[in-house]
Amino acid sequence: MSSNNQADHPAGEIFDDIEHDVNYQPPPEKTIDEIVAADKDDKSLIVYKKALLGEAESEKIIVDPNDLRKVIVKKLCLCVDGRDDMELDLTGDLTQLKKQVFVIKEGIRYKVRIDFIVQREIVHGLKYVQKTYRLGVPVDKMTHMVGSYPPKKDIISYLTPFEEAPSGMMARGTYSVSSLFTDDDKNVHLKWDWTFEIKKDWE
Repeated sequence: MSSNNQADHPAGEIFDDIEHDVNYQPPPEKTIDEIVAADKDDKSLIVYKKALLGEAESEKIIVDPNDLRKVIVKKLCLCVDGRDDMELDLTGDLTQLKKQVFVIKEGIRYKVRIDFIVQREIVHGLKYVQKTYRLGVPVDKMTHMVGSYPPKKDIISYLTPFEEAPSGMMARGTYSVSSLFTDDDKNVHLKWDWTFEIKKDWE
């Protein structure tokens, strides 16, 4: 699919319709120090907090001091059993990602893996949202709840359930995808566009 199709769904408008429960209010953001200081007399809660926060309780975890974000999205992978993972590096020039086309065999089952880092503070209710377009027309959307995480030095990986690629002659062709990593507070941690092509067989 040509890059002209991206104009049919500008990045600023793609995710305006993300579902939010009108009665749901996300918890107020608290720093790690505020969480540790609360409920000091509840021993069971103290044990729980230590298990949750781990190393984040005793030190301010900053993986990349030059990056002020709390969530650094590193990589997107398409995972197919019996094949090497197909990877998108999300740390460089995101405008170049559309040129790297994933080729997918029709009808295969695959998972999407997101590798990311949480630093500085806890993040609540991370979500991965993906919209797929063909010829500028939306054909699919998926939203996955990734969860809440404390800062951690190691890379965190989230793997979606299995998805099934379309099959048949009409399904073959090029698709453009817009992806978003967000959270309960509607912070946009990363937004990127990429492309895949469905073929009758692997190249």
